[in-house]
Amino acid sequence: MAERFGGKYSPQSSRPPAQSSAPADIRPKGGWRTSILFLTAFLFLFPAFGDGPREMLMGLAAGGLLILSASLTREGQRAEAAYDARKIARRPAFPRKLAGAVLTGAALLVGGLIADHGIVYPLLFALVGAGLHLGAFGLDPMADKGMEGVDAFQTGRVAKAVEEGERHLAAMKDAILRAGDRGLERRVDQFAATARGLFRTIESDPGDLTAARKYLSVYLMGARDATVKFADHYARSRDAAARTDYETLLSDLETTFAEKSKTFLTNSRSDLDVEIAVLRDRLKLDH
Repeated sequence: MAERFGGKYSPQSSRPPAQSSAPADIRPKGGWRTSILFLTAFLFLFPAFGDGPREMLMGLAAGGLLILSASLTREGQRAEAAYDARKIARRPAFPRKLAGAVLTGAALLVGGLIADHGIVYPLLFALVGAGLHLGAFGLDPMADKGMEGVDAFQTGRVAKAVEEGERHLAAMKDAILRAGDRGLERRVDQFAATARGLFRTIESDPGDLTAARKYLSVYLMGARDATVKFADHYARSRDAAARTDYETLLSDLETTFAEKSKTFLTNSRSDLDVEIAVLRDRLKLDH
């Protein structure tokens, strides 16, 4: 499916919703690097309170810019992870990691000016800092992926349907935490992975959306409501029978979603075989 990654820093667009609902099980690579970037801000923040007003102001500005840079970079990593997880995707609407590199350079420029030894060294600090940031985190995806021949209207409809499904899955994951049972949490995660397999299948062939809509809305909404009620009941009673019934429900849903994904894939292959057969017949006629 073709989506943009959205968020509070993304410009509004008439295109399909951004990848604002990145699946919860997608984890960006190298997340520890942004944690280090957050911590470096304190190298400017703590000393600032022991200096004069000018140095304090500049130290706070440098630290604040580094915190903003780390925040943008983390969002950029999440956007990239969502982009990489999809076969068809639009590039992120706003290059967060590149903006993070610019802000890191600006922070080091301001920090270098605190020493009041001219502008040359602060500029060098800024260039080196921005370069190191790009070396550590890389650039944002700069091009759409797999967009050739994709119907933008259809993918927009799929984007909205998948976002709705992701909201239901997120609500299930949040609700089951109240049950206080790690085994059930893993079971919900397992079902969510199967449901997302159906999401990916529909993203690859948006024409399947009409047949799959009830799975992304009605069935997942029912699963969400059942999870909320079960979690509240189980947290109070530790009812073993209710637990068994809930796990059976998840198993039935998982089987149904997996079979539907397989059906869509089979239909897609049948359509491909028909297209190939028709084209081969035409080629024979031309000869």
